[in-house]
Amino acid sequence: MKTFNEQVYDIVARIPAGRVATFGQIARMIGRPRMARFVGYASNNKNSWHLPWHRVVFKDGSLCGAGFFEQQYKALKSEGIKFTRDKRVKMDEYQWNPERDAAPLDIRDFPLVF
Repeated sequence: MKTFNEQVYDIVARIPAGRVATFGQIARMIGRPRMARFVGYASNNKNSWHLPWHRVVFKDGSLCGAGFFEQQYKALKSEGIKFTRDKRVKMDEYQWNPERDAAPLDIRDFPLVF
């Protein structure tokens, strides 16, 4: 059985470009609906830096803390995501729905290119 963090990474790796998921959404998807905060803790693992964490936002569409805000904002804008005036993702348009949106390939299957 996979650890909690491994299950989180499996979900984050599948969020397609141009879509976002919330911490709570990811927690619910792995059957742990009350552990959204721990999804955030999983993002701090140095072994997960290659995942598209910029696609994970708060339930109101707001972006993560000050240290990552501008980087996350620019990365999401480059994927075509639109924001409200106060720089929140328009969740009704861009929240990932795995049943509606085609299941993308797992990005970990591709080599890193710098």
